[in-house]
Amino acid sequence: MTNKDKILELIKQKGRVTSSEITGSVGVSRQYVNMVISALIAEKQVIKLGSTRNAFYVSSDYAQKHPDVLPTIFKKKYINVSLEEHQVLMELEKKFPLISNIPENIKSIFTFAFSEMFNNAIEHSESKIISVEVSLRNNKLSFIVEDSGIGVFRNIMKKKGLRSVIEAIQDLLKGKTTTMPKSHSGEGIFFTSKASDLFILDSFGHQLSIQTLLGDVKVKQISASKRGTRVIFEISVDSKLHLNDVFKKFTNLTDSSDFGFDKTEIRVKLYTTSGVHISRSQARRILTGLEKFKIILLDFDKVPVVGQAFADEIYRVFQNAHPDILIQEENMSEGVKFMVERAKNEARK
Repeated sequence: MTNKDKILELIKQKGRVTSSEITGSVGVSRQYVNMVISALIAEKQVIKLGSTRNAFYVSSDYAQKHPDVLPTIFKKKYINVSLEEHQVLMELEKKFPLISNIPENIKSIFTFAFSEMFNNAIEHSESKIISVEVSLRNNKLSFIVEDSGIGVFRNIMKKKGLRSVIEAIQDLLKGKTTTMPKSHSGEGIFFTSKASDLFILDSFGHQLSIQTLLGDVKVKQISASKRGTRVIFEISVDSKLHLNDVFKKFTNLTDSSDFGFDKTEIRVKLYTTSGVHISRSQARRILTGLEKFKIILLDFDKVPVVGQAFADEIYRVFQNAHPDILIQEENMSEGVKFMVERAKNEARK
């Protein structure tokens, strides 16, 4: 039996051991033990737990049978210099082994969402420090990425020349919104929010909250003002959602499609003024940037009525200017349906 086999057998027999115990039992140097342990960790046969001074090792089988020994939370602050999200993910897998035990569909969603949000903080925030917290509790996997930079909403507002934070949030929800068009598609936040059970963006007193399962989107001002940006993502490990399903939902799969992100969903109620949608200018605000898509789904949920000018701008003016774009509707009240059909009929004349 090799020393490596002896060390692995010792860990399996004792359940949990320290470097000192291995050194004493096997009769080899601490340096040799560290080298062998590193190899066993890389092979995922052994898991390292605890801080450097109080570190101990358990076998993967032991961890499966005694999940209570594994940490349920990972926290770390990173200096934003030469940071790369894949390196952070590799560290996370080593120091937060619970992540390896989750279903593959959830792991794919987590890897995508975390990578996108951490990369946003690296490249957009201009923050010196980026904080990360990942937890797995009560079958809910969540992460927080936090920075003290320029703020996601303010950044979009400034780069796009928008008049308010609300307009920046509205743009963000459409998808394909980016302040760095040469290196980013603007799809990261959009798809991350769609892949979550809960997605929250906090920045300088404004909060965007999306509860995907409930179909609920809220924008509000909060008293506890967060300097920079805080991203909160949560998903149940029992979720049957697959990342591919999220992409498919917003991809036009017709014969003429290039399988790109060319479908968007607009919640009309988020563009309201005093609860009503009357003016042509409101419609133009909704339509800004939508010429990039091939299919536009307008969700009229909780919109009781729209004005003639509002409907005319969408279904005659915009549609005539972009005849190849398909505009769809859902959740229309009778009042909204009447005005939409009226505008469509006028456009045909």
